[in-house]
Amino acid sequence: MTINLSLLRNLGPGVIMACSCVGGSHIIASTQAGAYYGYQLAGLIILVNLLKYPFFRFAFDYSATQNKSVLQGYAEKGKGYLWLFLLFNLFATVVNIAGGTLLSAVLLAMLLPFSIDLNSLNIIVLVSFLVILFYRQYQRLDKVSKSIMLLLSVITLIALVLAFTKQTSPPVADFVPPDAWSLAAVPFLIALMGWMPAPMELSIASSLWVVQKRRLTPNYQKHHQLDFNIGYLTTIVLALMFMALGALIQYGNSIPPLSGGKFIHLFVEMYALSIGEWSRWFIALIAFVCIYGTTIVAVDGYSRCNQQTIQLLKFGAQTDVNNEKGLRYFMLAACFASFIIIQFFSGAIGKMIPFAMTASFLSAPIFAWLNLSLAKQLSPNPMLIRLAWLGLSYLVIMIIIYFIQL
Repeated sequence: MTINLSLLRNLGPGVIMACSCVGGSHIIASTQAGAYYGYQLAGLIILVNLLKYPFFRFAFDYSATQNKSVLQGYAEKGKGYLWLFLLFNLFATVVNIAGGTLLSAVLLAMLLPFSIDLNSLNIIVLVSFLVILFYRQYQRLDKVSKSIMLLLSVITLIALVLAFTKQTSPPVADFVPPDAWSLAAVPFLIALMGWMPAPMELSIASSLWVVQKRRLTPNYQKHHQLDFNIGYLTTIVLALMFMALGALIQYGNSIPPLSGGKFIHLFVEMYALSIGEWSRWFIALIAFVCIYGTTIVAVDGYSRCNQQTIQLLKFGAQTDVNNEKGLRYFMLAACFASFIIIQFFSGAIGKMIPFAMTASFLSAPIFAWLNLSLAKQLSPNPMLIRLAWLGLSYLVIMIIIYFIQL
């Protein structure tokens, strides 16, 4: 028990990173991959995670050994990289937090035994983020993420076992298995890979969490690779589990290309019809934990990145920016901006999210290259460098294919 508790204390940023991955890329993209294409994309999901592994790992290694974030490393290369990152990050902040809040509110409405209007639920969800994170931000995030990942892993495994043991309906009579490797499938594949396991920008937020963890746990540097590998492996396993759920429950039936609140309703409905009406609340709980966990991590991560980027642009690369003073104001601003988006553009959020996923894929080579350039200062394993160059080549080739098929 002592060993287990010691291991748990040394986990942190890796688990937080895993928690941030399970929203858009897992419950939406992975489930749809299984629903549309069965198990055809299982190998692709594993391959994409493998090819992106070095860039997320480099961010962890850099911050754990240098005790500074990769944003500080970017600043040393030039302010232009910071401005580029800030442009992407501000857009992602409002779109992802607004989308996650709206989906969380929709799911919360399914879970509550009484009726509350959706706008009030949006406010409740946003306020809950701020209440949890407003003080001792990293410590609170660390504890919440561990609880969410434990609960999500358990209930997703239960749902998968139920789906395997339940007799599912056969494919419709005129069903023709779609080809996941056709040009028509490229837009979906790009979106899937853009957020698998997460947007590349998340590696930057992860590095900020590593710095905070190291400040609170001085010996974290010795355990940071274990923490990262556990978190990263967890995201891969959960992605395959959600893909299997989609394949077991929906593959072979007609499923329209839905996103946002409509997809969430369909997600819950298809499980309730296949496993049993009694499972409706249980499946809604899985989806809520998944989306809520991703969104609360996004509130913290995007706000940290916005705060530090602005500080670096204002005060320079040598300024000590790895503190949480003032972070709550950036969280307030992120939640308020997201609330405004929900109020006036809620109907467009469903279109904004796939756009954000595609933008993440198109920008991934830039941040991948930056992380690789910083990693070279650390003399990493040559095999990891070779895998990184392979991953960078893959990212560029897929972008070329994307533009060719437009």
